Amino acid sequence: MAKIEKKAWAGIYDLFNSGERKLEIRLADFDLKSGDSIILKEYDPKMKKYTGRQTELKCKHVEQGLKDPLRFYDADKVKKHGFYIIEFE
Repeated sequence: MAKIEKKAWAGIYDLFNSGERKLEIRLADFDLKSGDSIILKEYDPKMKKYTGRQTELKCKHVEQGLKDPLRFYDADKVKKHGFYIIEFE
């Protein structure tokens, strides 16, 4: 099982860290399977640096979505990689 580090902005990080949020959509520009873990590292976009807080979330189910552009991501990258829908335990 792989462990992958990913950035998470403060408000989103808090929701995952508390267990309130269990689903995520991420650009599928990395290898990810059910059973892998994502280590979310809290990032402060105003300070442009990591806060030092992190949490590890095990991926219960990963499904690759259609390669349709979303407003959150660069359309060319989504067309190339698609995106993941991730459910955490």
